[in-house]
Amino acid sequence: MKVLHIVTFVLIIVGALNWGLVGLFDFNLVMRILGGAPGIEKLVYILVGISAVVEIFTHSKTCRMCKPDSPPSM
Repeated sequence: MKVLHIVTFVLIIVGALNWGLVGLFDFNLVMRILGGAPGIEKLVYILVGISAVVEIFTHSKTCRMCKPDSPPSM
């Protein structure tokens, strides 16, 4: 489960950074890295979306700060 969390977290960060770059500078990092291969680019976007859905449903189980039995550490 930890590996799934790490992979989904990384994909969500990639997606968020890409949207930030698109919004600020009209620069699509995913398209630039993949050389404009539309099939692979679409697959990356699908994986980012699936990762977000997985994190929505599993975040409270994997996040140490969200568990009700442990106080958040700062």
